[in-house]
Amino acid sequence: MKKMKKAMSVILIALLAGTSLAGCSTKEDASKDDIFRIGVDQLEEHAALDASYKGFVDALAEAGYVDGEKITIDYQNAQGDKANANTIATKLVNDNNDLILAIATPASQAVANATKDIPVLVTAVTDPAAAGLAASNEAPGGNVSGTSDLTPVKEQIDLLKQLIPDAKKIAILYCSSEVNSKIQVDLAIKAAEALGIESQETTVSNTNEIQQVVESLIGKVDAIYAPTDNVIAKAMPTVAQVANANGLPVICGEEGMVDKGGLATYGIDYYELGKLTGKQAVKIIEGTATTAEMPIEYLSVEECELSINEEVAAQLGIEIPADLTEDKE
Repeated sequence: MKKMKKAMSVILIALLAGTSLAGCSTKEDASKDDIFRIGVDQLEEHAALDASYKGFVDALAEAGYVDGEKITIDYQNAQGDKANANTIATKLVNDNNDLILAIATPASQAVANATKDIPVLVTAVTDPAAAGLAASNEAPGGNVSGTSDLTPVKEQIDLLKQLIPDAKKIAILYCSSEVNSKIQVDLAIKAAEALGIESQETTVSNTNEIQQVVESLIGKVDAIYAPTDNVIAKAMPTVAQVANANGLPVICGEEGMVDKGGLATYGIDYYELGKLTGKQAVKIIEGTATTAEMPIEYLSVEECELSINEEVAAQLGIEIPADLTEDKE
């Protein structure tokens, strides 16, 4: 696939058995006490969330906080299971981490419910305030802050119209239990309506339903819009396999979904989003800011990236407009 862009304390325990031994023990434990401990609760493995975590770790390293040296990172992955995310959250709190990073909305809600004392940073959450994680995105007011992965939904629907100019009706495919997906859905409906495009909300409750649901759309809509929904992102190969084989283009919420068979997106860079979250973590480590006063941060529109899967475009017989190739890299 070719891509195109347009310009996202450890408790000290010492048993004194002798003068010389006590001296060595105290020095060693004191050094351990200097280690800042970070726990991570990631909802599941997929390209966007993985990139967010990598960006977070790299930003810390660039600031001099390397895992195993000044900090330790306990990375846990819930493998898409919300019950696991809750269990991990409880473990990270009980382990007395100094900071917890939660990746994706369900994991963030699990951690936020598990502690009101440990600083928590969230990422890959569309609207933290709407998800009940902060009093407001401008002034969180509690122990939770972080970064939002709100994508340029309007621009994504505009892109759909550019690539599929004859589209009259689209399906908006998402998981009904994802709060932040619904926020994007509402934005997409509004954007589509402004372009004279009818939209149909199409939901699944788990990945097992996806193939049948996508098959049900064949011949009924002209394209599918899939926002940054974790369930859909995880099952994107299934979505693409069914849709592409039946001439149904899929405009996606993020680049990783395009890599797995979607037609195109105009979205944020999740690695850069993770780095932005890592910079927030540095402020907390160094004591220059607290979550209560740290606004939710966003990547700018200028940091968004246009990605088109040219192989899929060719398979679907879609000609890429010249104005979309002007800034091709």
